[in-house]
Amino acid sequence: MASSIFLSLSVFKQIDLIQMNDISKTLQEKIIDTHANKTALQIAGGNSKDFYGRTPRGKKLDVSGHTGILNYEPTELVITARAGTPLSEIEKVLAENNQMLPFEPPHFGEAATLGGTIACNFSGSRRPYSGAARDFVLGIKLLNGRGEILRFGGEVMKNVAGYDVSRLMAGTLGTLGVLLEISLKVLPCNEKETTLVKELDEQSAIDTIVRCSAKSIPLSASLYDGNHLYLRLCGTPNSVAKAKQKIGGDEFDDGHSFWHKINEHTHPFFNSPHPLWRLSLAPCTPPLEIKGKLLLDWGGAQRWLLSTEPEDKIRSVIQTTGGHAVCFRNGDRQQQVFQPLQPKMLALHQNLKKAFDPNNIFNPGRMYKEF
Repeated sequence: MASSIFLSLSVFKQIDLIQMNDISKTLQEKIIDTHANKTALQIAGGNSKDFYGRTPRGKKLDVSGHTGILNYEPTELVITARAGTPLSEIEKVLAENNQMLPFEPPHFGEAATLGGTIACNFSGSRRPYSGAARDFVLGIKLLNGRGEILRFGGEVMKNVAGYDVSRLMAGTLGTLGVLLEISLKVLPCNEKETTLVKELDEQSAIDTIVRCSAKSIPLSASLYDGNHLYLRLCGTPNSVAKAKQKIGGDEFDDGHSFWHKINEHTHPFFNSPHPLWRLSLAPCTPPLEIKGKLLLDWGGAQRWLLSTEPEDKIRSVIQTTGGHAVCFRNGDRQQQVFQPLQPKMLALHQNLKKAFDPNNIFNPGRMYKEF
């Protein structure tokens, strides 16, 4: 009992170091006024992900001042924070309690906020083995396009029938509402982490990843750079040691730095002025017939492509595999950035937009030109 009380007091001291600031009333007033005037708002936080999606337009609504960790109980593995809270501060508090955000979110800048991370649904190299950002959202509080405050979900994981609206907000780029608060499930850090490297051709690398996944190897990241396959193992010291024996290869000394550079796009591969495409495919998809440089992440399920090939050609090739393509950076942001939607799916998106934001004031055109 005494140790539990001591832990709680320690956590409260950590949280007290983070600025608590509630500007929800100010945000609400601006949204109500904008809704009445039917003008556009560009939702902004740390601007670390301003490059993503189609060209933003409208008057900026700055959420970065809405900060603070509202609740964190390490024994419950749940944290609740305001959307403008810096991602780095959340991760620091978690690390001090030997816990982490399981989806390993990329920051893409020092000013990255929790709200922007969830709005983009960005996940790092751990994603295929732990889950996406969306999977760890337990609840949210938001302002809709009428300026109404809505709550969905809570602070516990539930298995219930029906649509999980809180997770719906992940990946919508703020087009449905302004996130105010987010509750996330967190996990303990791994005891042991090791990265292995093997020299292989592309098909052999894909086959190796598939075999490792089938054998319950404790993978937490896998990447192929065109010459070498990198596999990160995480777990107990015993499980990692056994996996190393099964897989073989050489131990990579600078694994932590390597995966950080991959997630943050500071690896030399990403240093290019050419359009960067994010291709989402089945992991076992064979090598693609597209000119350009490829980096296979997420066990082959996410492939980064640097190419000057026409947009239509890239989308056509990816569509034949059953996947989809997003122009992640350096493309024409006046055109479609995301995979074009089929008519029925477009209608569903438009209906959701109308329900949450009837006057289309939030980030209009940021995802698709149709809404």
